[in-house]
Amino acid sequence: MPHKHLTKNEYQALVEQAPILIWRARPDSLCDYFNERWLAFRGRTMEEEFGNGWAEGVHPDDFERCLKIYLENFHARRIFEMEYRLMRHDGIYRWLLDRGVPFYSDNGEFAGFIGSCIDITEKIEAQEALKTAQEAEISSLHGLLPICMCCKKIRDDAGYWNQLEAYISSRSQAQFSHGICPVCAEEMYGELGRQAVLASSL
Repeated sequence: MPHKHLTKNEYQALVEQAPILIWRARPDSLCDYFNERWLAFRGRTMEEEFGNGWAEGVHPDDFERCLKIYLENFHARRIFEMEYRLMRHDGIYRWLLDRGVPFYSDNGEFAGFIGSCIDITEKIEAQEALKTAQEAEISSLHGLLPICMCCKKIRDDAGYWNQLEAYISSRSQAQFSHGICPVCAEEMYGELGRQAVLASSL
């Protein structure tokens, strides 16, 4: 099947309707174009987003970091990626992954940057949920634990006595390997056992 070249109108439709947010910046780093998806996401006009207008929607906690990454890579003409929160038309901040690449004119002169953004809010929220769950799992080991002073078993919430390893393993990602410390080795096997343990640890 012969390759079909897209018309100018078809290219324009692809850029405007692509399921990503697209921006363009001039050589002076000021943005002069946003596709329809971007403007619909922001709920603002091209004139409002023009120049540095788009940056008004960046979350205050992300603004300085975002600006630093953008300007440093822009002046170095390097491809860059950054994550930041941008306000949607409904006033809700969404996490975006923004990737910018330099582009050049037909005669090879630097013409600015073209960038594309995708919404990664669900990914970020999933990562935060996992982190919270892991922290909760670790915190479940905090507090006063009833432990037998003789056999070192731990009593659980149901009143059962569990081996220390079993109790901790059921509440964390920890796994155990068994050995013998020099003091116990000496008590059980004498000085020879203590020396053997020390030699194996070297």
